[in-house]
Amino acid sequence: MTDNSFADSLESKGSAIKFRRRRWLRLALIWGIWTFIGIVFTLQGYFTSYRSERPVPFTEALYMQMVWAYLFALATPLVLWAASRLPIERSSWIRSALLHLPLSIVLAVLLTALGRVLIWLRFAYPAGKPLTLESITRFVIGNFSEAMGIYLMIALASYAYSFYSRYREGRLRTLQLEAQLSHAQLQALKMQLHPHFLFNTLHSISALLNKDVEAARKMITRLGDFLRLTLENSGSQEVTLQQEMEFLSCYLEIERIRFQNRLVTHMDVSPQSLLAKVPNLILQPIVENAIRHGIAPRSTPGLLEIEAKQHNGTLRIQVRDNGPGLPKHRTSQNLIKKGLGLANTETRLERLYGAEHLFDLANNPAGGLIVTLEIPFHTDGTAPSQPEIE
Repeated sequence: MTDNSFADSLESKGSAIKFRRRRWLRLALIWGIWTFIGIVFTLQGYFTSYRSERPVPFTEALYMQMVWAYLFALATPLVLWAASRLPIERSSWIRSALLHLPLSIVLAVLLTALGRVLIWLRFAYPAGKPLTLESITRFVIGNFSEAMGIYLMIALASYAYSFYSRYREGRLRTLQLEAQLSHAQLQALKMQLHPHFLFNTLHSISALLNKDVEAARKMITRLGDFLRLTLENSGSQEVTLQQEMEFLSCYLEIERIRFQNRLVTHMDVSPQSLLAKVPNLILQPIVENAIRHGIAPRSTPGLLEIEAKQHNGTLRIQVRDNGPGLPKHRTSQNLIKKGLGLANTETRLERLYGAEHLFDLANNPAGGLIVTLEIPFHTDGTAPSQPEIE
């Protein structure tokens, strides 16, 4: 026997064991429910009989009710089987209903007749009273409608459970498809950043080749480091802030070669925030936007500040520059929609965190633009941390 055949044999045996276990559990549940129902009706009949002149002994009340309870317990698997074979669908409900009618009549007659025999054996047979076909017929005619009602209740309960299970399965499939779609959309958004960034970087390298070959060579080396880091986490939607800062450092080194002494950076990242999870490559387009609009137009050195800290249960990241800021005629939302990088950033945050994120662009009172990003503070495998008291 090959390893695959042996593994398949073990798997089939395991499936058979699980099936038998579920079947016995289902039967135990059915008998437990009917036992409970029988005891409830026993107590009801026993205490109700005290209103009459001849109270019914508890053992007799128990026997009467448990006979019917256990007869229906025996019949329940058959009713459930019939309900599973006669589904109530839009195209077949009339046929199923018409087939249930004779099944319920036949089963109700058999159960009622058998119940009459069991009651005779307990109460009439010891007294010498004969059991006649006429007495069974009268008893069946007078009581089989109740058995039919119980049949229909069991069938309806089976259909209700089946509809609920199908609803749950459909809901689960919908959620899984939504999650897969969201993941695919996030991957597409992230993939758009790579050619966008590469195009801008290669354009800078092309411009340097005629001016400073050594600087262009250094930029190519840093670009290789940046691509290596991004490829290592290409399948991850979230990385730690420490990893994100490593990506950003490679990018800033490329930009420093491009702008030389015109780009001054300052980092203020709290140690506890380095373990926080952030979307992969979320800061690069924000910093790129700050350099393009706040640093590149200047002939004097420009300042770029990046701050990250834990704040009231969230991770707050701010990117500030000392450029011209937002023009009066342009809102932050217009600026976000205009640029591919910022538009993707906003969309990715919406997909990942919904309403639990903040992405805002505002003018700095001291001059320049402030981009504020807030997401729930969480680390790998842990719940969001408690908020800091500032």
